[in-house]
Amino acid sequence: MQMPILSSLVLMLAAAGAQAQSSAPLPALGADAGAVSVSGLSSGAFMAVQYQVAFSASVIGAGVVAGGPYYCAAGFLGFTPTCMGKGLLPPDAGMLLSAAQGFAAQGKIDPLSGLANDRIYVFSGTKDTVVATSAVNSTVDFFKRAGVPTANLSYVNKLPAGHALVTPNFGNSCGLNQSPYISHCTVGGHSYDQPGAILSHIYGQLQPPASSRSAQVASFNQGEFADVYTTGMPPQAYVYVPAACTSQGGCKVHVAFHGCKQSAQSVNDDFYDKSSYNSWADSNKIIVLYPQVNKSYLPFNPDGCWDWFGYTGSDYALKSGLQLKAIRAMIDRLTAPLASPAVASQ
Repeated sequence: MQMPILSSLVLMLAAAGAQAQSSAPLPALGADAGAVSVSGLSSGAFMAVQYQVAFSASVIGAGVVAGGPYYCAAGFLGFTPTCMGKGLLPPDAGMLLSAAQGFAAQGKIDPLSGLANDRIYVFSGTKDTVVATSAVNSTVDFFKRAGVPTANLSYVNKLPAGHALVTPNFGNSCGLNQSPYISHCTVGGHSYDQPGAILSHIYGQLQPPASSRSAQVASFNQGEFADVYTTGMPPQAYVYVPAACTSQGGCKVHVAFHGCKQSAQSVNDDFYDKSSYNSWADSNKIIVLYPQVNKSYLPFNPDGCWDWFGYTGSDYALKSGLQLKAIRAMIDRLTAPLASPAVASQ
């Protein structure tokens, strides 16, 4: 029994090394450090909330699609059903806010006052059987208690969508809860464009999405920022850089976190290339970062979920958390002074 596992690990490590060698470094592009935002689905939504709260001084907004409040599981796998709305009671937003306030007082996350001007989009589909609306309600409650003005909160919870990112031209029919966890839904005779709704809520009025993109998604060496053994983050991740952002600084940065079973390992380019994120980004000078976490057994993460319950360590929701630190380092690279040559499309 041990030999097949050992052989699998050897093969996995060999493949990881080959990926790292074939991917270019993430470039310094002189992006605007004051225009960074995040979003995600499912475990990616929990991760987006974690990043936004932990680094609230440097994040201006977040899109939370089917995700619970900050520190919901409190580092215990046994609490995850409650955080997904499967318990007798919903997550206690007041208690979780107290935990966040404690972390802030200790300097382990940014002061919560950094949330006061942030713009938050939250979504729960009425046919979502994975993360119930009761859990997502607690996310909205958490942000209100943390000082986010009601005017800055957009809560969309009437669409008959399943557990999915909703995009206009790709994926399953609206109410399904299955791979690739991307669906298309119609509202008032028009396709609902969730990436566009998220980015528009965070950044304000935007130019329409590009009908033809100026660039292609590029892979980069994520292994420079994260150790695969301790984080589950593979050596290769992805970034979309509009052509205009390769030669001039000042572009915005948006981090899009995939959900469980939704990394490139599981769904190829469905998440990072087939939604509308990149089309909106192209016409509005937004760099979109697509970090990756894979299914793994070191650490134990068989569904390829972002860490929102502690599998990478007890500090997973703090600025010192391994995955959060890696994402921050990637953003710091993108916002560093413009370097040449820029990342090459692959």
